[in-house]
Amino acid sequence: MRSIVRLAVASILPILLCVSGCGVSDEAPEPVVPADDYSGRTTYIEVELTADLSGLTDNQRAMLPLLIEASRTMENAFWRQAWGDRDALLASIEDEETRRFAQINYGPWDRLDDNRPFMDGIGDKPRGVQLYPQDMTVEEFEGAVAASADDGAALKSLYTVIRRDAGGLFAVPYSEVYAEELGRAADLLEQAAALAEDDGFREYLKLRATAMRTDDYRASDMAWMDMKDNTVDVVIGPIESYEDQLFGYKASFEGYVLIKDTAWSDRLSRYAAMLPGLQEGLPVEDAYKRESPGTDSDLNAYDAIFYAGDCNAGAKTIAINLPNDEQVQLAKGTRRLQLKNTMRAKFDNILVPLAEILIAPDQREKVRFEAFFGNTMFHEVAHGLGIKNTLDGSGTVRQALKDHASALEEGKADILGLYMVTQLIENGEDTGATLEEHYATFLASIFRSVRFGASSAHGKANMIRFNFFNERGAFSRDEEGFYRVNSDQMRDATNALAEKILTLQGNGDYDGVASLVAELGVVHDTLGADLDRLAGAGIPVDIVFRQGEDVLGL
Repeated sequence: MRSIVRLAVASILPILLCVSGCGVSDEAPEPVVPADDYSGRTTYIEVELTADLSGLTDNQRAMLPLLIEASRTMENAFWRQAWGDRDALLASIEDEETRRFAQINYGPWDRLDDNRPFMDGIGDKPRGVQLYPQDMTVEEFEGAVAASADDGAALKSLYTVIRRDAGGLFAVPYSEVYAEELGRAADLLEQAAALAEDDGFREYLKLRATAMRTDDYRASDMAWMDMKDNTVDVVIGPIESYEDQLFGYKASFEGYVLIKDTAWSDRLSRYAAMLPGLQEGLPVEDAYKRESPGTDSDLNAYDAIFYAGDCNAGAKTIAINLPNDEQVQLAKGTRRLQLKNTMRAKFDNILVPLAEILIAPDQREKVRFEAFFGNTMFHEVAHGLGIKNTLDGSGTVRQALKDHASALEEGKADILGLYMVTQLIENGEDTGATLEEHYATFLASIFRSVRFGASSAHGKANMIRFNFFNERGAFSRDEEGFYRVNSDQMRDATNALAEKILTLQGNGDYDGVASLVAELGVVHDTLGADLDRLAGAGIPVDIVFRQGEDVLGL
């Protein structure tokens, strides 16, 4: 972490003018030039988050404000997890643009610049944020786990906050700590359930409301997996564990409201059935692929109409692979939701101009949205491949790898997604793009995600892959600073990295992963200079949304 630096966010937040239609515009907006004392890497472009609602019924339209308001309660809860008192922090900031930057980052640390503090008087971001006592040590927590009667189950639960009293550390359920937010969200979900016309969606909303009051989310996860035909969807609750960079145990609050794109979903439906065969063909010893992925997996395309909480913090999520519960995954697989309008906004506003600067001229035309969509889709599908439980029976991979689990899992999904693309195309499947287009777009996407920084699981995973691929000659860089894919070496490097990651996960090798991150999870000088070229050209790092009922006309 860096020391405290005083910055005015007029100089560090080049939020570009809003582009309607979620990122599609004939004219590029003018960037704001960052100050000399800041790297200028964290720039955002604002886009309208909209979708075609014309096909919704009256009941479905009436549900949307309820689901959006329920998601806003996740916003409040996530602020409490990530920082604490949101209103007090924002009220203390006089400069309007600084305040806006704090809102984007859910606190005073720049999430896309390794959590660098951008306000005076703010120290390093606590790795355990507000989920653990600020002065708690790893040794203290592990000692409490060892001494607990339930083998630390409550202390390590996804749904507890750790507190300390005279007797030591103890766990408090989310349903108690965040009772106001969760109670309000549960009420709103039940109101929405009364309007639901799809039986499966109605049942899910009711069970999700119950989960928020009881901290038992498995039944609602199972119900969410059983939904097949609902047009409106909501992903809501404590879900991902990226914010907990101390252990990766605690889930963060978030909410998405989504509208299904039936036409695009029909194009994707056939891939989920291919998972068992792809699992068998993974380039690793049989022991590391002995688990069978669920065959009830669901793969669909959606337009997002609202983001809140963890998914809205810093880099915006473009695809969802849930539930995270390993038992649900083994029983039913997962649902993979591709957020098409968000992807399109990032492709048009970030990936295309990035390719003009870093990708070799003869390969730029191979950077295509169809390949970007496909690579992202197969990334999410690939989360279902590999192994969820360590070979020695000591527990799940997530528990064994702790704070490194998320970064390695994202790296696994990226590399196995590329492996799947290669296998499918070589077996005659139509993925919507050629193998060369998938590879060139994948390379361009590495540059996009590396800019998320070392504090991000996705950014760290991309840095590891970039350096591994560089060592294996999967791409080359010419004297003019342009990168070119070398297809044969790309295929070989993909298989080699897939084997390495799957082996580390299956062995639950925490030290091995830590060594991999320390060795390859870094930005070297040449790459750093190339990323500076992107910043100097005013290419945004990510997007922010203008969203809500007014934008949707509700």
